[in-house]
Amino acid sequence: QVQFVESGGGLVQPGGSLRLSCAASGIIFSRYAMGWYRQAPGKERELVAAITSGGTTNYADSVKGRFIIFRDNAKNAVYLQMNSLKPEDTAVYYCNSPFGPTARYAWGQGTLVTVSS
Repeated sequence: QVQFVESGGGLVQPGGSLRLSCAASGIIFSRYAMGWYRQAPGKERELVAAITSGGTTNYADSVKGRFIIFRDNAKNAVYLQMNSLKPEDTAVYYCNSPFGPTARYAWGQGTLVTVSS
């Protein structure tokens, strides 16, 4: 059974930083692209950052230059370093493996990021 466990969220002031972690189990992690998604209140879930099995990264325009995605295949983990956070980054953040317009597996519980002064 594939499972993702996200952690690292919290309350941070605008301009601050957070690092999110995602631990994956039940898959051969190194074979799959991974992504970080977020869902803000009243909005649809969106993909904000992705990394291929080979390490190529892509970012949504809204986070480009501020967020960094990276992975550690030895730990079956993917991370999201978030810098220069803005109130509009407030959302529940999830990890999953991107599959076309959607995601490959069931969603974890996510981790809440709140950016507020």
